[in-house]
Amino acid sequence: MRGRIAILAAALVVVATLVVVLTSGGGGGNNALQRLEQKRPLHKLPPIPGAPGVDVISPRNGARQTSGAVVVRVTVHNFHLSPRQFGREPVLGEGYIRFQLHRVPDCIAPKRLRQALQNPLSSGRLLGASFDYPQYSGPNGVLAERLGATGSYSPATRPVIFYHDLPPGFYHIVVNLANNSGTMTPFHGVTNFQIVPPPGHGGPGHCKKGKIPSARAAATLE
Repeated sequence: MRGRIAILAAALVVVATLVVVLTSGGGGGNNALQRLEQKRPLHKLPPIPGAPGVDVISPRNGARQTSGAVVVRVTVHNFHLSPRQFGREPVLGEGYIRFQLHRVPDCIAPKRLRQALQNPLSSGRLLGASFDYPQYSGPNGVLAERLGATGSYSPATRPVIFYHDLPPGFYHIVVNLANNSGTMTPFHGVTNFQIVPPPGHGGPGHCKKGKIPSARAAATLE
């Protein structure tokens, strides 16, 4: 009896090994992306009634434009933006907005995308060059400079921000609600958009085998 059990256990180990090899072997960036996407939860939990939230109105997710300027507009729910309390003691349900704009690298290694997908919040997600500097986010960037947050986020006490002089590429925006004191809440919104080069100015080339194009990589981030 013990001999049969040992043989059965060994057979199960062989089958499991074959399954791992078949599901993980070969393929370029597309197969790597498919494997990463399969690890993501299929359904989101519905929002809790009365909980704060933020929706990105513009640019719409996946928008394409030739202009290097973009107005980001959001709608805030169950959360009060309080300019007069900016930087003061935290009060439940009020504060300001943190805008974070990054240009996604043209080609992404699957390992970097996997690390981004494993992070539940915006911090630590797939990051490229930041555009939260005064030369790109204007007065909001100047305020970030005063707070020592340059290159990290652009604070705003209104549900809108204007970025300009952005070069062509694929961009990822994360919008977080923050308390008066600056501490982040878990409530955030995300959108992606692309600035395409003018006709005749070319664009990013094809990615090398095994890497994932920025548009597809950014689309997997929430």
